[in-house]
Amino acid sequence: MRQFDLAPLYRSTVGFDRLFSALDQFVTSDAAPTYPPYNIERTAENAYRITLAVAGFTDQDLSIETRENALTVKGERKAEAKQSEFLHQGIAARGFERRFQLADHVQVTGAVLENGLLHVDLVREIPEAKKPRQIQIASGSRPQSIEGSVQQAA
Repeated sequence: MRQFDLAPLYRSTVGFDRLFSALDQFVTSDAAPTYPPYNIERTAENAYRITLAVAGFTDQDLSIETRENALTVKGERKAEAKQSEFLHQGIAARGFERRFQLADHVQVTGAVLENGLLHVDLVREIPEAKKPRQIQIASGSRPQSIEGSVQQAA
């Protein structure tokens, strides 16, 4: 059985903590889906891109859906009217469904299909109420001293 250490990924990413936990579960199970292959990259501090290799699919064959904290990408090719007789068929044309768990406040901003790669852009938009804010420290007047009589020892 193969063991993969995903700990370095936890340290270098922000916003995909749950995704890597789910990925860790998939890696340890034998029934983990491997099609289509994909990359997850960080394009800016709060921006990410998921790229799926979907050769042979058109934009009409693909659908992208977000629900709660989940992103689902589905691909299903339409049946061709002309069936060819293949001597070898190495290009996978089967349908797929790939799910990604998204971190809180991660939104899909767009998707583009170019050269057989589907790019899904994500951005983490933290609400103002959840953003850290700087608290100013006021410099008030000096503490007041208590005036009274001071007795000197003789």
